[in-house]
Amino acid sequence: MLNFEQGPIRPPSEAESLFIRVTRNCPWNRCLFCPAYKGKKFSRRTVEEIKEDITAMRGALQKVESYALKLGAGPAVNRETLEFVYQRDPGLLQVAFWMYRGGKNVFLQDADSLVMPAEQLAEVLAFIKEQLPTVERITTYARSKTICRRDVSELQMVQEAGLDRVHIGLESGHDPILEFMCKGVTAAEHIEAGLKVKEAGLNLSEYVLLGLGGPQLWREHALDTAATLNAIDPHFIRIRTLTVREGTPLEEKIAAQEFQLADDDTVVREERLLLENLRVNSYLVSDHILNLLEEIEGDLSRDREKLLGVVDRYLEMPAEKRSNFRIGRRLGLYRFLRDMGDPDRHSQVEAIRKRLLAEGRDEEEFLEQCCRRYV
Repeated sequence: MLNFEQGPIRPPSEAESLFIRVTRNCPWNRCLFCPAYKGKKFSRRTVEEIKEDITAMRGALQKVESYALKLGAGPAVNRETLEFVYQRDPGLLQVAFWMYRGGKNVFLQDADSLVMPAEQLAEVLAFIKEQLPTVERITTYARSKTICRRDVSELQMVQEAGLDRVHIGLESGHDPILEFMCKGVTAAEHIEAGLKVKEAGLNLSEYVLLGLGGPQLWREHALDTAATLNAIDPHFIRIRTLTVREGTPLEEKIAAQEFQLADDDTVVREERLLLENLRVNSYLVSDHILNLLEEIEGDLSRDREKLLGVVDRYLEMPAEKRSNFRIGRRLGLYRFLRDMGDPDRHSQVEAIRKRLLAEGRDEEEFLEQCCRRYV
């Protein structure tokens, strides 16, 4: 059996990527809202360990290719090859799926690959390109604090070796929120890091966490986050929505009444204020199931008014219709606002909404329970 390590998470945009673990867990691991690495110790993997994994992946790739040839598909992987691997050699499935999807993208795990010395990371990147010649894009997570400690020349080194994109969890541009959430970075450091990444020729994706200011600081969160992003002008802005995961420090803060979750309508108003104040050339994506308005996607240099129109369509609906959409979205029956126009789905959701009312159940509590299904 060909073995290689896999970390626990990746961005949704990297769903079709091959995952190569460069570090284990998160070197910071104190953010109140993040459950991904709690209780897990950070460690660095050696270049030799990582190369062994890449070599094992190369071996897995060759084995899958041999199955494809045996089945008459040539070296290309088709659905018949996937079914064969699933039945006969399931340990190869991750590599087989990657090949089936084109074998073009690699994502370096875990939370902050740029903590690795630039020379070592460049060596790993070069080895990936050598062993997996179909790879066209390599991306990774990184912390702004780590990037602030790097010279632009170091970032250029890894860019020239093959790194294409850096994903950064900006979360907020409001310093009091960043401090409360134990993010370990300031808005000024976010700006410094983002500008360094761009100067090095790397593609930059910044994540915003809606709802992070709760019902008290939603305006400050929106306005200061917009100002921070305006100073950076990243290639991508990716929207996420705060949901409290079980066992996180933020859950304890809520229990102690030190933090309160904002409801969906407040979060949507916050999102509108953010959009209204962004002055960037970024492409905005709402690529997560926990976002209420997934259809908010577009080039902010030309589509901002269209995106604001989506928000306004929601906010201008009567309370009963907003409730219907929220329930349908959280149950997975709706994806976009237009889905409410499907009579069958709308009546199904409406029956659920009326039953909740008849039973005297708290709608916010019900919706929160629905969101927890996805985390």
